[in-house]
Amino acid sequence: MSKKLTKNKKKILEKISTKKKYSLEEAIILLKEINFVKFDASIDISIHLGIDVRVPNQMVRGSVLLPHGTGKDVCILALVSKDKETGAQKAGANYVGLNYIKKIQSGWTEFDIIVATPSVMNQLGSIGKILGPKGLMPNPKMGTVSVNPEESIKEIKSGRITFKSDRYGIVHASIGRGSFLNQYLLENIVEFMKIIIRNKPSSSKGSYIKSIYLSSTMSYGLSLDLKSFVNK
Repeated sequence: MSKKLTKNKKKILEKISTKKKYSLEEAIILLKEINFVKFDASIDISIHLGIDVRVPNQMVRGSVLLPHGTGKDVCILALVSKDKETGAQKAGANYVGLNYIKKIQSGWTEFDIIVATPSVMNQLGSIGKILGPKGLMPNPKMGTVSVNPEESIKEIKSGRITFKSDRYGIVHASIGRGSFLNQYLLENIVEFMKIIIRNKPSSSKGSYIKSIYLSSTMSYGLSLDLKSFVNK
Protein backbone atom coordinates (compact mmCIF):
# COMPACT_ATOMS: atom_id res chain seq x y z
CA MET A 1 0.00 0.00 0.00
CA SER A 2 2.79 2.47 0.88
CA LYS A 3 4.48 1.96 -2.51
CA LYS A 4 1.22 2.70 -4.30
CA LEU A 5 0.72 5.91 -2.31
CA THR A 6 4.29 6.98 -3.06
CA LYS A 7 3.74 6.34 -6.77
CA ASN A 8 0.54 8.38 -6.76
CA LYS A 9 2.22 11.16 -4.83
CA LYS A 10 4.97 11.32 -7.44
CA LYS A 11 2.37 11.58 -10.20
CA ILE A 12 0.69 14.44 -8.36
CA LEU A 13 3.93 16.33 -7.78
CA GLU A 14 4.75 16.03 -11.48
CA LYS A 15 1.48 17.73 -12.39
CA ILE A 16 1.31 20.58 -9.89
CA SER A 17 3.42 23.59 -9.00
CA THR A 18 3.39 25.03 -5.49
CA LYS A 19 4.54 28.38 -6.90
CA LYS A 20 1.81 28.76 -9.51
CA LYS A 21 -1.54 30.45 -9.01
CA TYR A 22 -4.15 28.61 -11.05
CA SER A 23 -7.24 29.96 -12.72
CA LEU A 24 -10.45 28.51 -11.30
CA GLU A 25 -11.03 26.50 -14.48
CA GLU A 26 -7.49 25.08 -14.42
CA ALA A 27 -7.69 24.16 -10.75
CA ILE A 28 -10.95 22.24 -11.14
CA ILE A 29 -9.56 20.19 -14.04
CA LEU A 30 -6.28 19.55 -12.24
CA LEU A 31 -7.94 18.52 -8.98
CA LYS A 32 -9.75 15.76 -10.82
CA GLU A 33 -6.53 14.61 -12.48
CA ILE A 34 -4.65 14.31 -9.17
CA ASN A 35 -7.48 12.61 -7.29
CA PHE A 36 -6.54 8.99 -6.53
CA VAL A 37 -9.07 8.13 -3.80
CA LYS A 38 -11.57 5.36 -4.51
CA PHE A 39 -14.62 7.33 -3.39
CA ASP A 40 -16.43 10.47 -4.48
CA ALA A 41 -14.06 13.04 -2.99
CA SER A 42 -15.27 16.27 -1.44
CA ILE A 43 -14.13 19.47 -3.18
CA ASP A 44 -13.18 22.05 -0.56
CA ILE A 45 -12.29 25.72 -0.56
CA SER A 46 -10.22 27.64 2.00
CA ILE A 47 -10.18 31.44 1.94
CA HIS A 48 -7.69 33.41 4.03
CA LEU A 49 -9.30 36.77 4.81
CA GLY A 50 -7.63 40.04 5.70
CA ILE A 51 -9.59 40.51 8.91
CA ASP A 52 -8.54 41.20 12.48
CA VAL A 53 -9.75 38.12 14.34
CA ARG A 54 -9.39 39.99 17.65
CA VAL A 55 -12.21 42.34 16.66
CA PRO A 56 -15.66 40.73 17.17
CA ASN A 57 -17.40 42.68 14.40
CA GLN A 58 -14.84 41.47 11.86
CA MET A 59 -15.93 37.84 12.13
CA VAL A 60 -17.22 36.74 8.73
CA ARG A 61 -20.19 34.40 8.89
CA GLY A 62 -23.29 33.69 6.89
CA SER A 63 -24.93 31.24 4.52
CA VAL A 64 -25.10 30.67 0.79
CA LEU A 65 -27.38 28.61 -1.41
CA LEU A 66 -25.08 26.70 -3.77
CA PRO A 67 -26.68 26.36 -7.23
CA HIS A 68 -25.85 22.65 -7.40
CA GLY A 69 -25.71 21.68 -3.73
CA THR A 70 -22.82 19.89 -2.04
CA GLY A 71 -23.62 16.31 -2.99
CA LYS A 72 -24.04 15.50 0.70
CA ASP A 73 -27.27 14.48 2.41
CA VAL A 74 -27.39 16.84 5.39
CA CYS A 75 -28.89 15.51 8.63
CA ILE A 76 -31.15 18.18 10.19
CA LEU A 77 -32.52 18.39 13.71
CA ALA A 78 -35.53 20.72 13.96
CA LEU A 79 -36.03 22.24 17.41
CA VAL A 80 -39.28 24.03 16.78
CA SER A 81 -42.51 24.94 18.53
CA LYS A 82 -45.22 22.26 18.56
CA ASP A 83 -47.25 23.90 15.80
CA LYS A 84 -44.23 23.78 13.45
CA GLU A 85 -43.30 20.12 13.96
CA THR A 86 -45.45 18.63 11.19
CA GLY A 87 -44.23 21.22 8.69
CA ALA A 88 -40.60 20.54 9.65
CA GLN A 89 -41.09 16.80 9.12
CA LYS A 90 -42.70 17.34 5.70
CA ALA A 91 -39.87 19.71 4.72
CA GLY A 92 -37.34 16.93 5.28
CA ALA A 93 -35.98 17.30 8.84
CA ASN A 94 -34.45 14.03 10.02
CA TYR A 95 -35.26 14.63 13.69
CA VAL A 96 -38.01 16.85 15.08
CA GLY A 97 -39.02 17.89 18.56
CA LEU A 98 -37.84 19.58 21.75
CA ASN A 99 -37.46 16.16 23.42
CA TYR A 100 -34.08 15.96 21.66
CA ILE A 101 -32.73 18.64 24.00
CA LYS A 102 -32.43 16.06 26.78
CA LYS A 103 -30.76 13.65 24.37
CA ILE A 104 -28.17 16.30 23.49
CA GLN A 105 -27.57 16.90 27.21
CA SER A 106 -26.59 13.23 27.37
CA GLY A 107 -23.99 13.76 24.63
CA TRP A 108 -25.95 12.92 21.45
CA THR A 109 -24.93 15.03 18.44
CA GLU A 110 -25.62 12.73 15.47
CA PHE A 111 -26.78 15.52 13.16
CA ASP A 112 -25.17 18.18 10.97
CA ILE A 113 -27.36 21.23 11.55
CA ILE A 114 -30.02 22.45 13.96
CA VAL A 115 -32.87 24.60 12.66
CA ALA A 116 -34.83 26.36 15.40
CA THR A 117 -37.66 28.85 15.78
CA PRO A 118 -37.00 32.06 17.77
CA SER A 119 -39.56 31.02 20.40
CA VAL A 120 -37.50 28.01 21.55
CA MET A 121 -34.06 29.64 21.67
CA ASN A 122 -34.38 30.38 25.40
CA GLN A 123 -34.64 26.60 25.96
CA LEU A 124 -31.29 25.92 24.31
CA GLY A 125 -29.21 27.59 27.03
CA SER A 126 -28.70 24.27 28.80
CA ILE A 127 -27.02 22.77 25.73
CA GLY A 128 -25.10 25.85 24.60
CA LYS A 129 -21.82 24.55 26.01
CA ILE A 130 -22.24 21.37 23.97
CA LEU A 131 -23.38 22.96 20.71
CA GLY A 132 -21.18 26.08 20.76
CA PRO A 133 -17.73 24.44 20.48
CA LYS A 134 -19.03 22.17 17.70
CA GLY A 135 -20.44 25.11 15.72
CA LEU A 136 -23.96 23.68 15.99
CA MET A 137 -25.71 26.48 17.88
CA PRO A 138 -28.54 27.94 15.75
CA ASN A 139 -27.92 31.52 14.66
CA PRO A 140 -30.12 33.99 12.73
CA LYS A 141 -27.13 35.18 10.65
CA MET A 142 -26.55 31.60 9.52
CA GLY A 143 -30.20 31.17 8.56
CA THR A 144 -30.71 28.45 11.17
CA VAL A 145 -33.06 30.45 13.41
CA SER A 146 -36.21 31.22 11.47
CA VAL A 147 -39.92 31.92 11.91
CA ASN A 148 -40.33 29.80 8.78
CA PRO A 149 -38.29 26.67 9.60
CA GLU A 150 -39.90 24.68 6.79
CA GLU A 151 -38.37 27.00 4.20
CA SER A 152 -34.98 26.93 5.91
CA ILE A 153 -34.99 23.12 6.01
CA LYS A 154 -35.88 22.89 2.32
CA GLU A 155 -33.07 25.31 1.39
CA ILE A 156 -30.50 23.42 3.46
CA LYS A 157 -31.56 20.13 1.90
CA SER A 158 -31.23 21.65 -1.57
CA GLY A 159 -27.75 23.07 -0.99
CA ARG A 160 -27.66 25.97 1.45
CA ILE A 161 -24.49 25.87 3.55
CA THR A 162 -23.24 28.02 6.40
CA PHE A 163 -19.73 29.40 6.87
CA LYS A 164 -17.74 31.11 9.60
CA SER A 165 -14.19 32.45 9.76
CA ASP A 166 -12.00 30.58 12.23
CA ARG A 167 -9.52 32.02 14.73
CA TYR A 168 -6.94 32.41 11.96
CA GLY A 169 -9.30 34.38 9.72
CA ILE A 170 -9.84 31.44 7.36
CA VAL A 171 -13.18 30.25 5.97
CA HIS A 172 -13.39 26.56 5.08
CA ALA A 173 -16.25 25.00 3.14
CA SER A 174 -17.16 21.97 1.07
CA ILE A 175 -18.58 23.15 -2.25
CA GLY A 176 -19.22 19.92 -4.15
CA ARG A 177 -17.95 16.49 -5.12
CA GLY A 178 -15.41 15.18 -7.57
CA SER A 179 -18.21 13.60 -9.58
CA PHE A 180 -19.79 17.01 -10.28
CA LEU A 181 -19.54 18.47 -13.76
CA ASN A 182 -16.73 21.04 -13.94
CA GLN A 183 -19.26 23.76 -14.74
CA TYR A 184 -21.31 22.88 -11.64
CA LEU A 185 -18.23 23.17 -9.41
CA LEU A 186 -17.28 26.46 -11.04
CA GLU A 187 -20.78 27.92 -10.52
CA ASN A 188 -20.86 26.77 -6.88
CA ILE A 189 -17.47 28.36 -6.17
CA VAL A 190 -18.32 31.63 -7.92
CA GLU A 191 -21.59 31.92 -5.95
CA PHE A 192 -19.78 31.14 -2.69
CA MET A 193 -17.15 33.80 -3.37
CA LYS A 194 -19.83 36.40 -4.19
CA ILE A 195 -21.33 35.92 -0.74
CA ILE A 196 -17.93 35.97 0.98
CA ILE A 197 -17.09 39.28 -0.72
CA ARG A 198 -20.53 40.67 0.09
CA ASN A 199 -19.95 39.86 3.78
CA LYS A 200 -16.78 41.94 4.04
CA PRO A 201 -16.85 43.74 7.42
CA SER A 202 -17.10 47.53 7.02
CA SER A 203 -14.29 47.93 9.57
CA SER A 204 -11.89 45.67 7.63
CA LYS A 205 -9.07 47.65 6.04
CA GLY A 206 -6.58 46.74 3.32
CA SER A 207 -6.71 43.59 1.23
CA TYR A 208 -9.77 41.52 2.13
CA ILE A 209 -9.01 38.30 0.21
CA LYS A 210 -5.43 37.24 0.93
CA SER A 211 -5.44 33.79 -0.65
CA ILE A 212 -7.77 31.05 -1.89
CA TYR A 213 -6.95 27.36 -2.02
CA LEU A 214 -8.94 24.60 -3.66
CA SER A 215 -8.44 20.97 -2.67
CA SER A 216 -10.13 17.59 -2.68
CA THR A 217 -10.12 14.86 -0.05
CA MET A 218 -6.49 13.91 0.75
CA SER A 219 -5.13 16.04 -2.11
CA TYR A 220 -2.69 18.96 -2.22
CA GLY A 221 -4.22 22.42 -2.14
CA LEU A 222 -4.03 24.49 -5.32
CA SER A 223 -3.55 28.25 -4.96
CA LEU A 224 -6.10 30.19 -7.01
CA ASP A 225 -5.43 33.36 -8.97
CA LEU A 226 -7.68 36.01 -7.44
CA LYS A 227 -8.26 37.37 -10.95
CA SER A 228 -10.40 34.28 -11.54
CA PHE A 229 -13.22 35.97 -9.68
CA VAL A 230 -13.19 39.26 -11.54
CA ASN A 231 -16.35 39.70 -13.62
CA LYS A 232 -17.57 36.16 -12.83
